[in-house]
Amino acid sequence: MAKVQTFSDKLKSKKTDTRIPVKIIKGFSSEIGSTRFLEKVVKVDDLNQLSNIDIN
Repeated sequence: MAKVQTFSDKLKSKKTDTRIPVKIIKGFSSEIGSTRFLEKVVKVDDLNQLSNIDIN
């Protein structure tokens, strides 16, 4: 049997995401006094949108 789909066909069919992945790290004090960190990866259209992102 002949191969129906080539590797270049696979690459053509994938969508490219134009949004930029950014890791946001927020530090806060826990109840016992130690520092805890909360991490989240968010995709944004423009880096100017970073000031509007709220991570909780």
